[in-house]
Amino acid sequence: MVDQGLAARYQEVQERIAQACTTAGRGRDEVTLVVVTKFHPAALVHDLVALGVEHVGESRHQEAVAKHAELTDVPLTWHFVGQLQSNKARAVADYCQVIHSIDRESVVQKLATLDHRIDGFLEINLTGDPGRGGVEPEHLGALVDTVLETPTISLQGLMAVAPQHEAPEAAFERVLGMRQDVLARAPEATDLSLGMTGDFEEAIHAGATHLRIGSAITGNRPVAP
Repeated sequence: MVDQGLAARYQEVQERIAQACTTAGRGRDEVTLVVVTKFHPAALVHDLVALGVEHVGESRHQEAVAKHAELTDVPLTWHFVGQLQSNKARAVADYCQVIHSIDRESVVQKLATLDHRIDGFLEINLTGDPGRGGVEPEHLGALVDTVLETPTISLQGLMAVAPQHEAPEAAFERVLGMRQDVLARAPEATDLSLGMTGDFEEAIHAGATHLRIGSAITGNRPVAP
């Protein structure tokens, strides 16, 4: 039986997404919910599927690959939403259909050696700290061009995380500004992976097509092993 607390949280988030879409004048079918299950067991993913979840996100390769191995018979689209190390890029692409965190040429080079195609988002670093994940805004155009030359990556659009010190509306507005240059290079790369537990409603108003929501649905994460 599905945990009732999980079911209630999932229903509440779904209602909030629907309300935000209505307020923004958007259709609910324009927004994909990716439930981030980092640190949670495969059993919770089974419960999510029973509730109707079709997309799950993971951010640590070692945990994700083990969880995927327990769930190979479950109809899911797997998204990798964490910072991606170049030396693990190919392995991640073996079980994830979508990677949200392509942010440098070395990752693209690894993905270029795949024997299949994956969907990819380019992650933008909005913090100004070069030590954080994401491509620096001034290098975004060059990375777009590199990905467009890589047949194994289908460029979907942009991903970003709003910095803690900045209002999400302002952060997302910056992404929309950068998006114009991307669309000039890649008109089909229209998707926006924006919004997490604390700011997904603002992300919907900004035009997000993919929400990466964890604890608002899954509850507090267990302590990392």
